[in-house]
This record gives sequence, structure tokens and C-alpha cells, in this order.
Amino acid sequence: MNTLEMMSELGRSARTSSSVLARASTALKNGVLAALLRQLKAEQAMILEANQRDVALAQTAHLPEALTDRLTLTSARFEAMLDGLQQVIDLPDPIGSITGMTYRPSGIQVGQMRVPLGVIGMIYESRPNVTIEAASLCIKSGNACILRGGSEAMQTNQALALPIRQALLSSGLPAECLHIVPTTDRDAVGHMVSMPEYIDVIIPRGGKGLIERISKEARVPVIKHLDGICHVYIHHQANLDMALNIAMNAKTHRYGVCNAMETLLVDAAIAAQALNLIIAAMHDKGVELRGCSRTHALFPESTSLAGHEDWSTEYLAPILSIKIVDGIDEAIHHIATYGSHHTDAIVTDDLPSAQRFLREVDSSSVMVNASTRFADGFEYGLGAEIGISTDKFHARGPVGLEGLTSLKWIVIGQGNVRGG
Repeated sequence: MNTLEMMSELGRSARTSSSVLARASTALKNGVLAALLRQLKAEQAMILEANQRDVALAQTAHLPEALTDRLTLTSARFEAMLDGLQQVIDLPDPIGSITGMTYRPSGIQVGQMRVPLGVIGMIYESRPNVTIEAASLCIKSGNACILRGGSEAMQTNQALALPIRQALLSSGLPAECLHIVPTTDRDAVGHMVSMPEYIDVIIPRGGKGLIERISKEARVPVIKHLDGICHVYIHHQANLDMALNIAMNAKTHRYGVCNAMETLLVDAAIAAQALNLIIAAMHDKGVELRGCSRTHALFPESTSLAGHEDWSTEYLAPILSIKIVDGIDEAIHHIATYGSHHTDAIVTDDLPSAQRFLREVDSSSVMVNASTRFADGFEYGLGAEIGISTDKFHARGPVGLEGLTSLKWIVIGQGNVRGG
């Protein structure tokens, strides 16, 4: 069987199984996820061993450090993955919920009902935790899914496939509700994004090259973001201790993630004082600093001169751009010019400035006095996320259960007929 035939078969079986999953009760879906939680705990050692083999191969192949970090499934990350799964179990089931029911003059009642999208195609690099996040969110929202992980995580994803399959079968649902593509052939991606008859939406998570390719080739709707060029803006009325803690967390908590800060904006009125603290702390963490001409003039020995391209670069590495700005107008303009509409934050004790930043910065997550690292489905109470969208349709920001649903109009009458 060639790759096209294999992907067509996966698509057909997922489409058939999606109708079974769509009508499953909340209790049944939660039962599947509870069984999956038990299976993952029982198979933790086997899964972590498979991941260690993937990481060793990645290191031998000299894959980028950020990619290898995202690939690594530590015990702590495994536990966080289990916590996210439990959160999904505990969340209300959106499917079948009815909102906005109103009586019309004709006597009919009109409202909307949440329904599954159908079949979700997920294409992602590294991040084996995404396999469980996607599986749990799709099952809870009544969607079948086809998961295509990267070749670098193949052994881990295949190890995760076993408990997912066992959980579905033990609960009486078809194992075909969820497929993990069993090949590293890149043609599988091309086929997935060209099968609207089988797949209702594609969600890519990975590097810019992957997402650009999918956006260009897809015949299926795509939920995506290209870059995570996130900013922290330190306003002149910021608490400097708070600003230091937020900036350090936003940049150094983890480097290879899309919600890490890539550019620090600082009001000129407090630049010398604020940057004196932040630059010293960043150097202690080994972060390379690239500053605008004003930053470089203040700290010539601590920063290199940033080039124009730095403002629009997602480093995913211990590198930070710094720009001194003349107030909130310039900060907002810089974010609008160079940002990626992902996540941006202001640090300030001034309420009007905070409110203006929230209104005018056009990003999927906008924050006041908090680290950009909170832009995450788990932290937002979604249980997990299947991705982050910087588009405005159909979902925006971290995509959880509700983002994997659609609405249909429902009308209830008592024999009503339209006149006129």
C-alpha cells in the first residue's frame, strides 16, 4: 500500500468512526479518558524509555536544541501531561449545549447547539505531549482525529498510541476514532491537507516552514499561528521588581516555546534603571542581548547592536532583542509593526495605560502584569490545548474544547408554518 492509499484508508475509517464518537455520551467519553489516564500511568516507564531513544537519536543527528527540548518528555512533563488529561475529564462537555433560545414573533424558538467539527487532522513536530493533548481534547469534543507527529518523535508517539487504542477499545468505541500516522514519509502531510472529503480542519504545530507549507498547500481549513514574536513592555509606571521577575520568566523559563518573550520594550524614562537590573540578570542566565542604538549606547559592553531583522525574528533561543521606546504610543506601534499577534504584555501600575494596551494591542492574548508564558491552554483552564491560533476565525488564542466545536441553528415549533 502506498502513502496515498494508506492516508485515504485512515481518512475513510476516521470519517466513519466520527459519527460514532459524535453521538457518544459525556459519561462514555469521560470513561475513555479515565481509562487512558490509567493506561498512561501503567505504561509510563515504557513511554519514557521510548522517548529517551528518540532524544538520543535527535542528539546524534545534532537537531536544534530548541527542537530537542520540545521533544524531551521528562518525568515532570509526563506528570503535567497527566494533570492536563485530568483537567479535560473534569471540564464540562460542550457538545449538545444549547444557547440563545428565543421566541420569535412567528411562535418558533430559535437558538444554537454546539456540535463536533468531525475529523481533526493534527500535524506537529517534536512535542509528544501534544499526542495526548490532541487525543483527549478530540475525544471529549466528539471529534475523530488523525495525528501525524514528526519523525524525531516516532518511537514516543507509537508508544503513546497503544494506551490510547486500549482505552478506546475497553470503553466500547472504535479504535479508529484516533489514528497516529505510522510513517515518516513527508508525502503523508501533503495527502492529509488535500482530503476535505475526510478531514474537516487541519491544525499544525511546528516550525514556520511546516506551517507555511501547510497554509500554501491545504485544501482543508487550517487553524494556525506562524510565529511567536512576543513582547513585554515595561511602562514608566511599572514596579521594577515585578518587571524584572516577569521579564526573566517570559524569556528564560523555557526558550524553545512560542510564548517566550523575544523583544523587551522599555520606556525611556526608566530605561537606565530598569535595564541595569534586567541586563545583569539576563547575563547571569547566559542570554545574548541585542539592543537598539539607545540601548547599546547605555550598555555598550553588555549588548550588541540589533539589526532591523531582529525585531521580526522568533529566536526560540537564549537571545533577546531590547528596544527603548518613548511611551506607550511607540510601544503599541512597534508591536503592531513587528509582532505576530500571539501574546504581548505590559507591566504597569497605571490603570488607564493598562486598559489602553488591552484595547489596542491586536494579539490573541494580551496581558497586564503577567508573563507571556501563561499563554497556554493548561494555564487558561482549558485542560490542554490543541494549538494556538493567531487567526480571527474560527478560533483565536489557545484552542481547547470549545475551539473544536461548531454551532448549528436549531428551531423548535409547535406545527408553525410561515405565512405571507
